[in-house]
Amino acid sequence: MALGSQTGSSADHSNASGVPKLKGAHILLVEDSWQLGNAMKRLLRLLGADVAGPAATIADAERLVTEHIPDVAIVDINLRDGERSNGFIDRLHEQCIPVVVVTGYAAASLSPGKAEAVLQKPVSVETILAILYPIIARMERR
Repeated sequence: MALGSQTGSSADHSNASGVPKLKGAHILLVEDSWQLGNAMKRLLRLLGADVAGPAATIADAERLVTEHIPDVAIVDINLRDGERSNGFIDRLHEQCIPVVVVTGYAAASLSPGKAEAVLQKPVSVETILAILYPIIARMERR
């Protein structure tokens, strides 16, 4: 199932105690598509995450980071008015904030090691969660 459609799924999104696997995770969402951004935000919140965004511009995203450092960022490469997020992704990487890149294009020109994953839109709920769960689990072990 792709984001933007209904977010129901039979996949297990809770741990053994029934707590949502993303409970307590602070996620920054940088996405200029209103529909996709809101669908992703609703899904992540249902799974227990605290979601900042969606931010449609780098300026908005940077403001959100200064308000609260995220545990992980989900960032679209191409944003509103032709803005690209490469420099912002570099800054997040320098701050040791894991980044999951989503893009509508077949190739994303990123320096190696800057992103945990590069996912092509439309991205399925299962795919985004399969990437996020291990990142959040790593954060909890710190």
